[in-house]
Amino acid sequence: MFTTGFKLFFGLFGAFVVAALIYGYSTGGDSVGPLSLGWKGAVGDHIGYGLLLALATASLMISVVLVSYRDADADAQARLQNLAEVPTDSTVTASFWPVSASFGVGAAVLGLVLHPLVFILGLALVVLSLIEWTIDAWADRATGDTEANRALRNRIMAPLEIPIFGALAIGVVVIAASRILLNVSQLQAVTVAGVVSALILAGAWLYVARPGQSRRLVRVLGAVAALGLLLGGVLAAVAGERDFEHHHSDDHNEESYESSSEPSEGENFG
Repeated sequence: MFTTGFKLFFGLFGAFVVAALIYGYSTGGDSVGPLSLGWKGAVGDHIGYGLLLALATASLMISVVLVSYRDADADAQARLQNLAEVPTDSTVTASFWPVSASFGVGAAVLGLVLHPLVFILGLALVVLSLIEWTIDAWADRATGDTEANRALRNRIMAPLEIPIFGALAIGVVVIAASRILLNVSQLQAVTVAGVVSALILAGAWLYVARPGQSRRLVRVLGAVAALGLLLGGVLAAVAGERDFEHHHSDDHNEESYESSSEPSEGENFG
């Protein structure tokens, strides 16, 4: 039978799909464009249509997870983990996803003024934070064992988190670093790239040389560095690129044309 959690999120999935279709057709979509996800025809406003479909996909994924694990039913969890019984007293752990979602909301609001790319990144961060927050809240109440809850949560989310967050991290670093290097002068770009590379190498060496360092400290430093890079990339994107000198060959071509148009010594104009 379908569980209560599945009914809730599957209903949200249907609502978001219908909202995406209505939004697509009302913003200029073709006859089959919104139905075919843009494969044949236009879908109207891409941002709103894509955001509603992303919410629908997230709701569908959560509903499948909930019905698969029977809304964290104790008997189902015991059968899944090959245990006689599972403790039902839950311990809620601290989560930084609300902070991440708040940062995404702020970035989306600033993106309305600064740049469309900042707005899209903010919305993506909000959606990812809400999905992660929901899964963490569900896993915390799955059993009374914190380690079992963490293992259950990682079993579900790790195959999705590793490629998605890896691709996002690489993309953000590349885009932000390129904006910063294109904003400063050529000499400053070389200096910044060299200093940052040296700091990364020194940090990696220190982490390997002293494995007893707290992981929390490493995470905090990494988060601070990532926020600094993201902030620098946003400010550099708003400021724009530096002026590049373009070397044209117009003068050379003009001189060549004038020299070729001069009459030779043997020509007779009389």
